Amino acid sequence: MATDASPKFQKSDLISVPQPPDYHPEITVSPAHDGLHFWQFMIAGSIAGMVEHMAMFPVDTIKTQMQAMVSCPVKSASVTQAVKSILKSEGPLGFYRGIGAMGLGAGPAHAVYFSVYEFCKKSFSRGHSNNHVAHAVSGVFATIASDAVFTPMDVVKQRLQLSSSPYTGVWDCVRRMLREEGIRAFYASYRTTVLMNAPFTAVHFATYEAAKRGLMQVSPESVSDERLVVHATAGAVAGALAAAVTTPLDVVKTQLQCQGVCGCDRYVNGSIRDVTRTIVKRDGYVGLMRGWKPRMLFHAPAAAICWSTYEAGKSFFQELNNNDNVT
Repeated sequence: MATDASPKFQKSDLISVPQPPDYHPEITVSPAHDGLHFWQFMIAGSIAGMVEHMAMFPVDTIKTQMQAMVSCPVKSASVTQAVKSILKSEGPLGFYRGIGAMGLGAGPAHAVYFSVYEFCKKSFSRGHSNNHVAHAVSGVFATIASDAVFTPMDVVKQRLQLSSSPYTGVWDCVRRMLREEGIRAFYASYRTTVLMNAPFTAVHFATYEAAKRGLMQVSPESVSDERLVVHATAGAVAGALAAAVTTPLDVVKTQLQCQGVCGCDRYVNGSIRDVTRTIVKRDGYVGLMRGWKPRMLFHAPAAAICWSTYEAGKSFFQELNNNDNVT
């Protein structure tokens, strides 16, 4: 049987069906998941992360200021007040204070984030693309790895974003933190960040994959034409939902990262329970939802931008790899 099978598959009548001009019937071995190398996932993810955070940075600054307004009643800590405070103290450039720290952290962190996610998704899915649990678990592993890279620069970024920040820039903040508080200050919020981003990422990735498949099923005949629209829409839905669910932990994280700066409270042990109790005692449970509007306004378009850029980067590398295989 084996000797008869090979000639049959070489007959020209088996490939006589008309194909698109760029179709190549040769079978090639993909170098990695989705036909991409590990380093290509890293580059695509790094670019996506930097574009996402740079584009939405002003909204992130507003959110940080709202969550750090400990001296203001919750009802008055509005988006409008935060915007007025920034414009009054520093003008329009105040919205971009700390963007250098974001640039230094977002690229490497997202490179780790997406490459770990793709690696884990391939390993856990075992060929089943509809495995929501695998997508969620892969997202959790990705965020644990990326947060270890991003948290130090995120601390610096948020301290620079505060109204009347005592730091003149990224390196001034880094030097003074090391001298006055030690290396531990850069990771004071790491546990909270992981506990926040683990459910955030699980909800985000699971929702994104589900929404993407649902949108493609609605209009399967035009999936290729709507590729970026599908990724952007699915990413926006996933980002908004995940942001709303995890806002309380984001408030705790901001308080830990900005403690002792510009009037923010300083916490003795830095535990999530200690910070949560302080916020609830001071502002009530509604205090845990400070900044939820700008947080959702940030993550919905940010996720849309990030996923669209990431998928576009993957498509570029896939085309590049296909051309290399042909030649």
